[in-house]
Amino acid sequence: MAANKGSTSPSPLMPSAPSYMRSDQEAAASAPPSAAELRHKKHMRCLLYVTIISIFQVVVLTVFALTVMKINSPKFRVRSATIIDIKVGNATSPTFDLEMDVHFGVKNTNFGYFKYKDGYVLFSYGGVRIGQTNVEEERVRARSTRKVDVSSVSLTSSAGKPNSRLGSDISTGVIPITVSSKLDGKIHLMKVIKKKKSAQMNCNMEVVLATKSVQNIVCK
Repeated sequence: MAANKGSTSPSPLMPSAPSYMRSDQEAAASAPPSAAELRHKKHMRCLLYVTIISIFQVVVLTVFALTVMKINSPKFRVRSATIIDIKVGNATSPTFDLEMDVHFGVKNTNFGYFKYKDGYVLFSYGGVRIGQTNVEEERVRARSTRKVDVSSVSLTSSAGKPNSRLGSDISTGVIPITVSSKLDGKIHLMKVIKKKKSAQMNCNMEVVLATKSVQNIVCK
């Protein structure tokens, strides 16, 4: 009995997992993917490629629409003017007659060329027309500026009604002149699109009597 009390029987050990179960798991992990899995992965890759291409196309079309396809009105401006001859009265008998060469510019910022019709430029003093010059039909290339030079433009105060301000301007030695115009035409884009646009001019300049020059040309 003492021998039986002093001796303890060992606890039964848990049966180890069958080795064939581990082998099956390892075999499943190392087994090649099935045909269904391959089709699913291929489908996901194709979907990803289509999504990337679609986003790229949207970006390209947006940039194209905001740049190339956007059509702006060309700008018509006075670049410079040179007085050839000038005759001015005085404060009590205010008149002026002057002749000048004027240099214009038609700026086209579009990706298509601008073709405008024959037009004219008006010169005004105090809201009254004092002369004009013609502009012949021409074409302005895409994203460029065409120079338009006009020689011997005659401006005279006698062409309009008498202006009470002229005597004061002659006394101060500066005669302000307004130059305005509108050239109607079309923007030709990619040989398919034709959009009617006009190049408008609204410029102010000053004839300085002391130096017989044109200064402070400002265009809106």
